[in-house]
Amino acid sequence: MNKDNALVVFEDKKIRREWYNNEWYFSVVDIVEALTNSPTPRQYWGKVKDREFVQFELSPIWVQLKLESTDGKYYLTDRNQ
Repeated sequence: MNKDNALVVFEDKKIRREWYNNEWYFSVVDIVEALTNSPTPRQYWGKVKDREFVQFELSPIWVQLKLESTDGKYYLTDRNQ
């Protein structure tokens, strides 16, 4: 398996990923953008976390790892397997 930090493309949307602890982790914000076409996917994700996790009793365990941004810098972002 190639463990490059390559982008995954889903319906022409780029989804960042990283190999960490022998597993792939994907950017949740990128996935939200790809599935919702929201102009503000980070805010959308923040509202989902605030509202839905309590209502649906979803696991609040998220790993924050640094992913490369469009400006070439690395920032912490929520990720899930």
